[in-house]
Amino acid sequence: MPMTATTVLTARALLLDMDGTLVNSDAVVERIWRRWADRHGLDGDEVMKVVHGRQGYASMAALLPDRPMEQNHADNARMLVEETADMDGVVEIPGAGAFLASLAGVPHALVTSADVALSTARMGAAGLPLPDVRVTAESVGASKPDPEGFLKGAAELGV
Repeated sequence: MPMTATTVLTARALLLDMDGTLVNSDAVVERIWRRWADRHGLDGDEVMKVVHGRQGYASMAALLPDRPMEQNHADNARMLVEETADMDGVVEIPGAGAFLASLAGVPHALVTSADVALSTARMGAAGLPLPDVRVTAESVGASKPDPEGFLKGAAELGV
């Protein structure tokens, strides 16, 4: 018989990422970023290795280091509109809804590289409730993997 292990973690608060943790948005991320890669003559597979977990402009800066940052911000704004309008294939990570429901009374925050509109749309498309505390792209000056968003989330939760 397979053995199951239980791990008990003690925490004063939880900081939760969205994409890949609560929501599977891979389908739309692939569509949007592969189109961007094609427009810029980049290999889509290589681009996909870079883009997850950070704001679009930061990914663009890593992929096209000589390009002016103003262009990255402008492209990022256009892509956010595209991503927010495209919820085809955005689904709950199995068990995420039950997990969020189990957090009633436990301080927790959503910390995401997505902006307010995109995070609201994706959580809604996946049928998941938005935590009361959210740290989004508008809340930080530095994109992940910089810890700024997590530190802000912790501070807002009082830990």
